[in-house]
Amino acid sequence: MPDTTPAYSRVLLKLSGEALMGDQAYGIDPKVATQIAQDIGEIQQLGVQVGVVIGGGNIFRGLAASAKGMDRATADYMGMLATVINALALQDALEKIGVTTRVVTAIEMRAVAEPFIRRRAVRHLEKGRVVVLAAGTGNPYFTTDTAAALRANEIRAEVILKGTKVDGIYTADPMIDKTATRYETISYLQVIGDGLKVMDSTAITLCMDNKLPIVVFNLRQPGNLRRVIVGEPIGTTVRAD
Repeated sequence: MPDTTPAYSRVLLKLSGEALMGDQAYGIDPKVATQIAQDIGEIQQLGVQVGVVIGGGNIFRGLAASAKGMDRATADYMGMLATVINALALQDALEKIGVTTRVVTAIEMRAVAEPFIRRRAVRHLEKGRVVVLAAGTGNPYFTTDTAAALRANEIRAEVILKGTKVDGIYTADPMIDKTATRYETISYLQVIGDGLKVMDSTAITLCMDNKLPIVVFNLRQPGNLRRVIVGEPIGTTVRAD
């Protein structure tokens, strides 16, 4: 019988906006949102407290718009609003399978979500609710990776789980270089020094300064989130030497 004892009691799951697209070119695929919700529901049933930070790149990417001439701050605020759309979609998928969820935002919009108040967010987690943290940090020039690192530290998560479309961090891009090998563990400094695109350097540094590990794993494989939670050796763990 497989082990069902969770290795973590409180986690921060970082999802890109693209994770909700599935094979579409844009937007949200309800089937994918449902699959992610089921994976989150599985670990919640193990007694794990779950916070989720979600990006907005499937709808609007501030950095890309800025590169085309839009004011960077304006573009970033638009990107933050896109993350709220994704958060509401994920909340809907979670609540449809019976998982109580709260969306909290760094930009106040009380008609659809609560404002982020750290102690209240922690209380939701303690009561067994999934907390979806939207609108990044509420500040332009900061990515949702940095928001994930910040919120994980604020809610005292034990780990950041970075769900991606590959099964960890490789020595090179495995789609291009067939000889690339996967790291089981890697240090924060090597990630920064080698320019590995795990999370941006601000996020990695924030995790390093606070000794917060990051596990990078393939979210597209159903059940992988649970496997990470019970300590199976999948993905790549970023931590101190």
